[in-house]
Amino acid sequence: MTTRRRAAGFDFLEQPALPAPQVSEAQARTILATHYGIEGDAVSLGSQQDKNFLVHRTGTAGPVGVLKVANPAFTDVELAAQDVAAKLIADAEPELRIAVPLPNLDGREVTAVDGLLVRLLRYLPGGTLIDADHLGPAAVAGLGDVAARVSRALAGFEHEGLDRVLQWDLRYGADVVETLIGHVADPAQRERLLTATREAADRITRVADDLPRQAVHLDITDANVVVSPAADGTRRPDGVIDFGDLTDTWAVSELAIAASSVLGHTGTEPVSILPAVRAFHAIRPLTAAELDALWPMVVLRTAVLIVSGAQQAELDPDNAYVTEQSDGEWRMFEQATSVPVDVMTAAIRADLGLASAPAEVGAAAPMLTGVGVEGVVTLDLSPTSDAYDGAFTPGGWLPPDVEERFARRAVSDGAALVVTRFGEPRLALAPALSQRSGDVVPTGVRLWPAQPLTLAAPWDGEVVDGGAGTVTVRGAEYEVTVTGIRPVAGAAVRAGDPLAEAAAAQWAEVAVRPVGAAPVPPLVRPEMAPGWLAVARDPRPVLGLAPDIVAGPAADLVERRDRSFAPVQEHYYRRPPQIERGWRNYLMSTAGRCYLDMVNNVTVLGHAHPRVADTAARQLRRLNTNSRFNYAAVVEYSERLAAMLPDPLDTVFLVNSGSEASDLAIRLALAATGRRDVVAMREAYHGWTYGTDAVSTSTADNPNALATRPDWVHTVESPNSFRGKYRGPEVGRYAEEAVAQIRQLTGDGRAPAGFICESVYGNAGGMALPDGYLQQVYAAVRGAGGLAIADEVQVGYGRLGHWFWGFEQQGVVPDIVSVAKSTGNGYPLGAVITSRAVAEGFRSQGYFFSSTGGSPLSCAIGMTVLDVLREEDLQGNAVRVGGHLKARLEALADKHPIIGTVHGVGLYLGVEMVRDRETLEPAKSETAAICERMLDLGVIIQPTGDHSNILKTKPPLCIDTESADFYVDALDRVLTEGW
Repeated sequence: MTTRRRAAGFDFLEQPALPAPQVSEAQARTILATHYGIEGDAVSLGSQQDKNFLVHRTGTAGPVGVLKVANPAFTDVELAAQDVAAKLIADAEPELRIAVPLPNLDGREVTAVDGLLVRLLRYLPGGTLIDADHLGPAAVAGLGDVAARVSRALAGFEHEGLDRVLQWDLRYGADVVETLIGHVADPAQRERLLTATREAADRITRVADDLPRQAVHLDITDANVVVSPAADGTRRPDGVIDFGDLTDTWAVSELAIAASSVLGHTGTEPVSILPAVRAFHAIRPLTAAELDALWPMVVLRTAVLIVSGAQQAELDPDNAYVTEQSDGEWRMFEQATSVPVDVMTAAIRADLGLASAPAEVGAAAPMLTGVGVEGVVTLDLSPTSDAYDGAFTPGGWLPPDVEERFARRAVSDGAALVVTRFGEPRLALAPALSQRSGDVVPTGVRLWPAQPLTLAAPWDGEVVDGGAGTVTVRGAEYEVTVTGIRPVAGAAVRAGDPLAEAAAAQWAEVAVRPVGAAPVPPLVRPEMAPGWLAVARDPRPVLGLAPDIVAGPAADLVERRDRSFAPVQEHYYRRPPQIERGWRNYLMSTAGRCYLDMVNNVTVLGHAHPRVADTAARQLRRLNTNSRFNYAAVVEYSERLAAMLPDPLDTVFLVNSGSEASDLAIRLALAATGRRDVVAMREAYHGWTYGTDAVSTSTADNPNALATRPDWVHTVESPNSFRGKYRGPEVGRYAEEAVAQIRQLTGDGRAPAGFICESVYGNAGGMALPDGYLQQVYAAVRGAGGLAIADEVQVGYGRLGHWFWGFEQQGVVPDIVSVAKSTGNGYPLGAVITSRAVAEGFRSQGYFFSSTGGSPLSCAIGMTVLDVLREEDLQGNAVRVGGHLKARLEALADKHPIIGTVHGVGLYLGVEMVRDRETLEPAKSETAAICERMLDLGVIIQPTGDHSNILKTKPPLCIDTESADFYVDALDRVLTEGW
């Protein structure tokens, strides 16, 4: 790897056996008492070459330090360098907590005890990242951030104690593996380790002279980075311990070693390191040579860990720390070698925005013969393709032969040849329910000829036997492989010679790659596509066609959104997928990932319902205007809505949204009673208009909600039976207090015009109101001459399963009902239904008009939604699937203490997360992190509630049991592995 000279300090290659010092806990206690004046306990910690103890002082809560007994092979000069470096970083990077040395009774930082060198290091509370089974992107990014800050602080640091040869120094990684490989018992494993090591070392050697060197901690890993015990429950990496591997070496080693530790965690894969690389690069930019060396160093690091662990297990067989690391180290190696170096390096460059476009491959002769360019049709199979419109089958996913159908249709329309696109995700390949993204991105193109087609060799070259139905021509720079054909060439060809025959009405595939490049799979996952596509080449120019131009990444869209779309209109997720298509209870991204949609209570029927789409298209072709014209749809829809509600609710207003509906409901109450005061429930959300915002008191939507209410709004206590002030048998007191407040207002001369609340507590995660609550409160407000308003925007339309309207669960009939969301299945449509007397009272305000509320299109869609709800028995489905889903979620709560309870009924559910089931401390940050992790596993779920600690579980009503189980299984995995 590098030219070696004799080091002033420790040299592992001359002394490769380093058994840890044999120091007992009793001896450690004696050292603490004698040299540090600490009476207490010393608990042995996991360590490989040194011996470490966690120190507790008698009478003091929590640890006070870590006693570190250095391996006798290390000199006092080397230890001094470590202590100086620790203090230097602590001064240079005040945001980091550093395990600096503490003085002994003589004021010295190093203590000599029976030939051993001992130090007491500052204890950093919070635990390390190794404690988590799974590392989420935030934790991984934090690891990279810490590594970069340490690297920045150590730049320019020099000390004679850095002159050492360590087994962890990747300059000597290949030598270490060669030296220790004999300790790996399995011959096959030895061969794999040696092969990977030699390939990695060769890659690093190519750029070694260009790699910057400096002092490096060399062990910024999940085991040595401590997280801060933040009050909000976040686990932000901000502490560094164990400077025992400090040396002078390649600076990028700091990142490579940090990144490699990520791969040992459950659920991670090569691209899981990218947040660490991004964070590191943002603070300490990587050079071109370092980018080339990074992944080979990750591979080399994992091999060194395995052989070192095997050796240490023989030297110290009773060291549980060493033996416990073995499985994780092999997992790291498997992940590191699961993708070719060139591919991962390209993926890293692409993620940093440093990728360069691959060179276009030319051809001496086009492969297509006998087909004019004008007869070629390019088939768009991406998630945004119009070809899929109408291709979905009711009740199912895409038919398995959908791509063949598209090709046949193109041929029937006159195409001589159908060609697919290069590097563009193919929606039909995306699994509907999968915790892992599918192999959907093609690294070549496919051909579907109308007639038998002869393909020619694009250049002079050697014909490589690839097996039945496959032929490869290897030229000077590139090779082209064609599959699904009959080869007709000999051992060598000239440009333009016949190469293969493709049958009519069958798929043939063409792929191109540089000679010597790693074999490229025909289909790859979206996460790794930037890497693989940098190795592959677009075959279209080789065929004689113009190259494909693939759209930019979703990140560009987010940046554009932030520039033109008011930022207060937030988006889901830190790095949101670009969603451009939906079907039933699925959402599809432009990357070709299918997500289970567990939050979209707007699309009650499911996304892209064909009946709604057909109705909209038909009505738009016929008429769309405003409701002042006389047409049948507005009458028929109003009649149907009114018929679904009990007497005396018989008069309908049509609007565009839930906010408008509830705003109008408030105005109706004010007009009908001639009053200005309204009573609302705390912890509720009703909309964004002036009126609905005034009565919305959810602090999740507006942190200042309670403090900024206008004087005409009066709030009653949230009847939260789970975490409110009254629970269990006392929940009836919520209604008693609300009644008393209404009577007090009346006595003060401010009798309310109305009382508004959701019939089931939507913003609190679907929590039912206490039994009899609305009966008592409605009676009180009516007794005062006011009106009862039921906000059914979220809960209505059969979502509860057992009841079509939420107020039915309470056994009441409101005076005014506001509905929306479900009414149009995503089309902007809302309604207010009240009595004729209340409606007539609104005439005192003038007339009412909504340009598109009640339009022919709105009404046609509204009636179609009602038809489909009935015909597909979606309310019954809410009973069946909702009951199954809640039972499974409740069983999950028995397994995971973070689940405090499961609210709701039917498909109006909420999973409330708590840090403690006794105190009910909300797990806000954990809930946000769980939602991010669920996205990785293919589930869209979001927090709700005043504390943002409830998983809003309100999917389209067409969801089936298989999908419900997928949601619960994914949540179980996240809660088991971590987030």
